[in-house]
Amino acid sequence: MSENNFLELKNVCKYFGDVKAVDNISISIKRGELISFIGPSGCGKTTLLRTIGGFNKQDAGEIILDNEKIDTLPPEKRSTGMVFQNYALFPHMTVYDNVAYGLKQLKVSKKEQHNRIMTALSQVELDDYGDRKPKELSGGQQQRVAIARCLVLQPKVLLLDEPLSNLDANLRIALRKEIRKIKDKLDLTVIFVTHDQEEALSISDRIAVLNGGIIHQLDKSDKIYNYPSNKFVSTFVGQANFFTGYLQESEKGHYFDTGTIHFPVEKLKREHGEDLKIGEKTTVLVRPERIKINASSSLKGTITNIIYNGNFTRYFVDVENYELKVDVFNTHDSKKYKTDDKIGIELPTSPHIIRESMK
Repeated sequence: MSENNFLELKNVCKYFGDVKAVDNISISIKRGELISFIGPSGCGKTTLLRTIGGFNKQDAGEIILDNEKIDTLPPEKRSTGMVFQNYALFPHMTVYDNVAYGLKQLKVSKKEQHNRIMTALSQVELDDYGDRKPKELSGGQQQRVAIARCLVLQPKVLLLDEPLSNLDANLRIALRKEIRKIKDKLDLTVIFVTHDQEEALSISDRIAVLNGGIIHQLDKSDKIYNYPSNKFVSTFVGQANFFTGYLQESEKGHYFDTGTIHFPVEKLKREHGEDLKIGEKTTVLVRPERIKINASSSLKGTITNIIYNGNFTRYFVDVENYELKVDVFNTHDSKKYKTDDKIGIELPTSPHIIRESMK
């Protein structure tokens, strides 16, 4: 078996009545890979995760883990461990007993139980917390206990269902690093469900963007952000400006013309590498941080709104009846603009051609 096919989903479907929650999904996940499922509420990401873990029974398709077909097995027989959003710790039990629970169900010997529990607590850096109750722990520590309870069962795949959503922002960032460190240390295969695009971009080897029960794009983080497969992906992951128009040519070279805005571009290529033809209509994507404020630019606009975001400021700029989002990093010497200021706008010469949909 190829390491690229450590976990395989083949044409997996899950229906709730007439709703296709998971619609004919096929993916291959590598051993030791951390892949995130992201998408809006109701897109199918948690349903797909629970189907892999055996908490939902798929209506069609196959799930194969390490060369074994597991889709007919109950959750405890699948070699997968699931961490739920609310951690599901037993409040009356100590940390040690919470971690021991699954081993007791499997009737593992007391000596082996102890060794595996202490190893798992060490792996999440909670060696000295075994006697505490969950209420005596911080949210981050409770999350690590929930992970230890899975690790003690020595799963081949760790399934995480929005495990950081109840934590404050700084703790979320710290625990992303912890999850990544545990994954790398144990060479674990991890599937991470989140609605937080920034979280997915920062933690993942690859990201699957779902909507309507289908995967719109499965790719590395930088590809998802810089080269989204369609308009849905580009707007769900990050902010976007769109221009619909035609590639044109002059003595000075190529330019993109919307009818009211035109700006110089390099040759534009479609996703499969073919050049866009002169006079061909298309839509291009420009991320807000790729637009520069340049006083010498012939393209002018008026600032209509300003949002301060800490490390950057977002300007909303009216340019020929286009409302453009322009992000400027806040440095010590960066110029500050006000509403109604007239500014010059410089667009990038290499915008990304974007499809409207999956088709």
